[in-house]
Amino acid sequence: MRTRAAAVERRLPDNYFDFFEIPHRLSLDLKELEKRFYALSRKWHPDRFARGSAEEKELALDASAILNDGYRVLRDPIQRANYLLKEHGFDIGEQQGKDVPPELLEEVFELNMALEESDEPAIAEARKRFEGMLREVDSELEKLGAEYDQAPSRDTLATVRATLNRRKYIQNLVLRTETVRHE
Repeated sequence: MRTRAAAVERRLPDNYFDFFEIPHRLSLDLKELEKRFYALSRKWHPDRFARGSAEEKELALDASAILNDGYRVLRDPIQRANYLLKEHGFDIGEQQGKDVPPELLEEVFELNMALEESDEPAIAEARKRFEGMLREVDSELEKLGAEYDQAPSRDTLATVRATLNRRKYIQNLVLRTETVRHE
């Protein structure tokens, strides 16, 4: 088959955006991403290459792995943002979410007191506040995504990174309240 031979000669892009042939953006049309995923799934399904050469079979397996990993990352806005940050040279490995954002110091102190005292109503109230904060941060990330997509800049990406760090910290607080609830 001509297409198989041509496929073997072509090197697969290892960048998820390039593999899906979509712009490197923070905001994506998820329906379009899903359509591309299914089209690429049909194109690269290993069964289509069952009678192909060893190189063709290996290429199909590599393409399927990139396709599945890429779809998982690109459909999730947080993973997509981290991926784009990494692509632009930001060190996302140090996004621990352990340093208390100054505006949350009082909230964290109150949560620690409630946890020490096993004050379930206070813990439940804290969880609601933190979940609300998560929604606010997600809204802020959405706005930053639109801003970046309009005029890509490293400064906007730096703000996205800081916002993701804040989100990670708040998410950890929500998880702390959940653990108490399920003990």
